[in-house]
Amino acid sequence: MFLRALFRPPATDLPPAPGGKAKTIRWRPLRRLLIWTRWFALRVLALMAALVALYGLINPPTTWTIVAQSRQYQIKPRSWVDIEDIAPVMRRSVVAAEDANFCLHWGFDMAEIRKVVASGSSRGASTITQQTAKNVFLWQGRSWPRKLLETIYTPMIEAMWSKSRILEIYLNVAEFGPGIFGIQAAAREFYGVTPARLTPVQAARLAAVLPAPKSRDPLHASRRSRAIADGAATIARDGRASCL
Repeated sequence: MFLRALFRPPATDLPPAPGGKAKTIRWRPLRRLLIWTRWFALRVLALMAALVALYGLINPPTTWTIVAQSRQYQIKPRSWVDIEDIAPVMRRSVVAAEDANFCLHWGFDMAEIRKVVASGSSRGASTITQQTAKNVFLWQGRSWPRKLLETIYTPMIEAMWSKSRILEIYLNVAEFGPGIFGIQAAAREFYGVTPARLTPVQAARLAAVLPAPKSRDPLHASRRSRAIADGAATIARDGRASCL
């Protein structure tokens, strides 16, 4: 009954007036379109919220990105790893690399966005929450529809998931190399260890590949990986890793 009521089209007739006949509203085409658009948008938002709530309780089995990549690469065996079983230094390294203010913002890092706008740079200012929204619910690539949906999903995720849950899901679906998805597959493939046993150097090198997993090598040090190692130590000292 609830679902039937949720998806019932909007009525176009007014109830009968007291003591009179029912009055049928003759909707103008534009007004009818606006009513149906609002009806559709509200149902889509409800479904999006329901999906976010569901993944707050169960682990996403796969993503559109993994499905798409499976057509080009053989996907390495992967299994889910709880956040407690991921080395703290790995958590800090990813945050230092991708979103140093992760524990402080509500999904959008407005300070970083203002810096990017002021500098006129073309680089993005996506947070880990935004990347999680994209990786779990959406598709890769740049388009306005995808960005709009990402902008809607992001505050929903922040409202319904804890920071630890956001980071856990992000680390379990992120791409670390061609066909390598999730921190468990990456730690095993590159270093032959479990995520809990990653060293600071290994964690920094894995975090360094995230912006370009198909072209960066996690087996060798780079300027970026060294900066990430320093950043991970910094956010551990200054409290920006408090939610991890």
